[in-house]
Amino acid sequence: MEPHLHRPSGALGGGRRDRAADFARGVPLLGWLFGALLAVLLESFFGRDLADFLDLPRVPVLFGFEYALNKPRLIPGTLAFLFLVYALPLLLGARLLRGPANRIARLLAARAPGVALLLHLAFLYGILHLWTEVSDYRLIVAKITLIAVMLTLSLNVVNGFMGEFSCSHPGFMALGAYAGSLVTIVGFTNSAMFGAALLPPALGPVFFPLALLLGGAVAAVGALAVAIPSFRTRGDYLAIISLAFTFIVKSLIENLEIVGGPRGLRGQPDWANLPVVFVCTVICVAMINQFVRSIYGLGLNAVRDNEMAAEAMTINTRRTKMVAFLFAAFWAGVAGVLFAHVLRYVNPGTFGLQQLAEVLAMMYFGGLNSVVGSIVGAVSINLLSEMLRPLEIWKWIFIPLLLILVMIFRPTGLIAFREFDPLAWIAPRDGNGSRERRENSGEGK
Repeated sequence: MEPHLHRPSGALGGGRRDRAADFARGVPLLGWLFGALLAVLLESFFGRDLADFLDLPRVPVLFGFEYALNKPRLIPGTLAFLFLVYALPLLLGARLLRGPANRIARLLAARAPGVALLLHLAFLYGILHLWTEVSDYRLIVAKITLIAVMLTLSLNVVNGFMGEFSCSHPGFMALGAYAGSLVTIVGFTNSAMFGAALLPPALGPVFFPLALLLGGAVAAVGALAVAIPSFRTRGDYLAIISLAFTFIVKSLIENLEIVGGPRGLRGQPDWANLPVVFVCTVICVAMINQFVRSIYGLGLNAVRDNEMAAEAMTINTRRTKMVAFLFAAFWAGVAGVLFAHVLRYVNPGTFGLQQLAEVLAMMYFGGLNSVVGSIVGAVSINLLSEMLRPLEIWKWIFIPLLLILVMIFRPTGLIAFREFDPLAWIAPRDGNGSRERRENSGEGK
């Protein structure tokens, strides 16, 4: 037998993996967005007809898990639908448009990187908008997931970048939710609890950003009650004081009849639509990413690694921690305002230990000290929780088991300690963009 026929058993599989990796590396983010847009367009125009042809009751809402877990006989049709509507258009679109996408990405990256970022965000919003038009349930899930991204990112500023352990985010979220709800209900809504609106309801959407800012500001002021005593000491005091703060806020709201007490507060206007939540999430991601990459972010990393050494290097550790903590609380409050107006109802029981456990799970699953990790953790845990909803109580066994496995094999999370550079994400992937960046940076000289 000739020598070249003696091939390792894994060589064929390795070659396929290499080709798949080369294909993935050669497609820029814009190409994948083109493919995803093609997929959601096909679902919008032909999804219902294809579902009828495959004998499905309706278009699968969350990737067919509601069928697979309730009616196993529908699994083949569901898999065929997902392949024809999602996988095939995504891969074909990315493959066919790889060249034009790389050329567009290279042109925009060289001449107008800001326009390139806006173009990618516009594609992302268009995909999300078309995907959520299929059902109201998808729309609620998308908005709650975006809010979860904001919460997870803001908590990661404290628990990841600063290296402390805070349990006060449900309390900050509650303060923001009730403060923002009072502004919109009392100011712009005719309600049975507060009477006639103080201002014309037509002006409400214009002033809604002020309600978001007020909710964030109230949460930041509340954070002072945790930060002032906690950051005078070292150790686990922040965890204890922040947990007590969450219980205090929850109990205080439950005993305030003016805001509904334990019955909750309802009647929030429907102003937290998808564009508003999407824009708030983009601003949150951009500002937190800029914050952790700034001089304050470097100071936070120094405080996390060695607080005494940071003080010796003239870093005001207490002020640095205070600024980061109040900044994180502000965005938790903004997320609370959005959460209340998405559900149009808010209850103090929502902001308890279960909410804290969910946010902590999203943060540690995605990864500490990582903006991308927080986004991945929030999106994956939220979608997984909704997709496993038919399992009822069993999903709360599967998800914690998944978290345990991640903590065993990836103690810091899936994507930890990784910097997020938006311009690198939208760069071309055909090799020319990387070579140009190396030449401009002076590498290899």
